[in-house]
Amino acid sequence: MSPESPESPESPESATSPSGRPLRPVVWKFGGSSVGDMDRLRRVAQRLVEARRAGADVVAVLSAMSDTTDDLLEMANVLTAQPDARELDALLAVGESMSCALAAIAVHELGERAVSLNGRQAGVLTDTAHGNARMQSIDPARIVAALEQGLIVLVTGYQGVTDDGDVTTLGRGGSDASAIAVAAALGLPECDIWTDVPGVFTADPRVVPDARRLDRLSHEAMLQLAEAGAQVMQPRAVELAAAHGVAIHVRSSFTGEPGTWITEVREENDMFETARIIGVAHRRHDPLYQVDGLTPAQVSAALAGHGLPVGSIIGSPGELRFTSPGAEPQAVIAALGDIGAAVAVHDEELGSVSVAGDACGNRSEVTLRILESLESTGIRPVLVTSTPSRVSCHVASGAVDEAARVLHSAFGLHTDAAAPQPVGVALAN
Repeated sequence: MSPESPESPESPESATSPSGRPLRPVVWKFGGSSVGDMDRLRRVAQRLVEARRAGADVVAVLSAMSDTTDDLLEMANVLTAQPDARELDALLAVGESMSCALAAIAVHELGERAVSLNGRQAGVLTDTAHGNARMQSIDPARIVAALEQGLIVLVTGYQGVTDDGDVTTLGRGGSDASAIAVAAALGLPECDIWTDVPGVFTADPRVVPDARRLDRLSHEAMLQLAEAGAQVMQPRAVELAAAHGVAIHVRSSFTGEPGTWITEVREENDMFETARIIGVAHRRHDPLYQVDGLTPAQVSAALAGHGLPVGSIIGSPGELRFTSPGAEPQAVIAALGDIGAAVAVHDEELGSVSVAGDACGNRSEVTLRILESLESTGIRPVLVTSTPSRVSCHVASGAVDEAARVLHSAFGLHTDAAAPQPVGVALAN
């Protein structure tokens, strides 16, 4: 198989099983909190069984149980500060395999049949970037064959294998991408992401108490929020869904109620050239790094070689300062170390807060309101960057939560709908 892009799994010709029986597949992803203990795992198994008995052909992509990945990583760090990347992937992949095997056992106990499949068995082929691998293709033949037999299929999220058969992991939150990829490979129009929150909010409700749940937003809007730090979805998963036309339904595994739909359907707006603010996202830790003697291209290449994001790059004679949003400092240091460069954390006590929305980054009045609102409360940004759909400010880590609350209020996101902002009209309170 030769996919069109690094994360473009190929799809089967139809959703019909080898025997000709029409399949009715659904792909559901359950996060670590949803399978966090034996009781929660049983409830997930019960939900899968109920769907199967209602006539659906069920594929569930599972994360590791709560804290399992962190516990495994801590074990490795007891032995060494920098575990071998290949062996670390082999270790961390155990968490998802455990979740799927236990879920299959629970399904059997409830009187239905199930099979657990790891990344290799599910046909997930990746590149060789251990720790942050990208999917090259998916061959869903074994998944389809299991569905044909009436089995509930439990697929390990977060992992795949290389051409050489080495286990790889897909980065933090990679189970989201696994689920979207499986749905795309099966030719499905949607995928349910079951998690511990009832949907996507205008801000993190744990930080901003009056944040509102959004009923619907576009892939692009969700991508902007995710890239800015909203942890409800992995950015790569949203990109993958947009590329393959897969709608995402983010909903609570604890209530089962409808949540937020992420689709390409845009909200109707009768105002010409407007900036609509969607939400506020933040990162409490988003440091500024410094490296000497390298060009911006060399820094970018080193980060890209490890699958790490490139944020802002500030050049001056003899030194560069840069950000790598969402990356662990150890990973950034290791990436530059591979090319013989020593990188220092120039300002470790920085976080970031971002305002995302349609065309907001192109509107100077949006940036003005952000800066005036922050400065009115004594919060002074160290670095301000923008994309067409997002404006981000680096501020002191200790001020991040307050900054998120200030900006959420400044743009009226606590109301039923943030008003679109016409071009050339001041954003008056």
